[in-house]
Amino acid sequence: MKALNNILAKAKSNPKKIVLAEGEDPRVISGAVRSTKAGLAQIILLGDPLVIGDEAAKLGLDLTAIEIVNPVVSQKREAYAQALFNLRKAKGMSETQAYELSANPLYFAQLMVHLDQADGSVAGAVYSTGDTVRTALQIIGKSEHSAIVSSFFLMMLCQPFHELKGGVIFSDCALIIDPDAQQLAEIAQSAAQSAQTLLEEPARVSMLSFSTSGSASHSAVDKVVEATNIVRSRLPDLMIDGDIQLDAAIVPQISRRKVADSQVKGRSNVLVFPSLEAGNIGYKIAERIGKAEAIGPILQGLKKPANDLSRGCSSDDIVNVIAITVVQAQ
Repeated sequence: MKALNNILAKAKSNPKKIVLAEGEDPRVISGAVRSTKAGLAQIILLGDPLVIGDEAAKLGLDLTAIEIVNPVVSQKREAYAQALFNLRKAKGMSETQAYELSANPLYFAQLMVHLDQADGSVAGAVYSTGDTVRTALQIIGKSEHSAIVSSFFLMMLCQPFHELKGGVIFSDCALIIDPDAQQLAEIAQSAAQSAQTLLEEPARVSMLSFSTSGSASHSAVDKVVEATNIVRSRLPDLMIDGDIQLDAAIVPQISRRKVADSQVKGRSNVLVFPSLEAGNIGYKIAERIGKAEAIGPILQGLKKPANDLSRGCSSDDIVNVIAITVVQAQ
């Protein structure tokens, strides 16, 4: 767990203020308390203080060090509603609608981040990925350096039987269904930056395909080749291979046989999948059959961090995503 331990240590070195939209969920409360005790972040829980207090009491948890905000009665609600109206009025949102939505913890959380009253947000234990991403895009918005918002999973390969060890970025596994070459290049660039931020090592990117170095002829292969060339033209110093099959991307001996001029040499720490279908299947195979730990989906390409959880997440997952959000905010 060296890569994850490094992320936790980096978060502790400069904790940020993270707002959790689903503050009434027992898993979220537990993750908030654990993150606070570990010194990872300053936590804000959104929800009814009575409900949160009752759930914490059932779990035997102390909320003394955690800020609890009820969006419905918050003194900041009017200002947040006005900020939401200003952001969305061009899309047809009325002031009444903005005021109603400002009581929604998911909207309130993203508005806190937008207005610099939190450094990042985490949601998704209750809300869907679609809702979480939509509000983040509407309120926080894309980074000026990103054409799209995409996602990744940090896959932790730490079991004794794992030949490929440490943290590996899998992207995109949650958002962009069928990226074209330009979008695939954007995903690769964002994933490379995510690897450098979180893994604290140079990104080694493999653009995955069912073909290696043109071994197959198909429009799907052409897309990967074009995306690879776009990334190379933008980031000439980045180590990147593509088109490349998975075995050549992660096994040095196979890379030597299949890719004579490989830059990655079978030591990938970023795997970019050609479609959401491939990425989603790939990370779940790695998690369920390969026993890798999947952390995410983590969003990339936003102005400020706003991350998603699986609705089946555990308290451990929440702690890990909070730590990643802190590091992104740093």
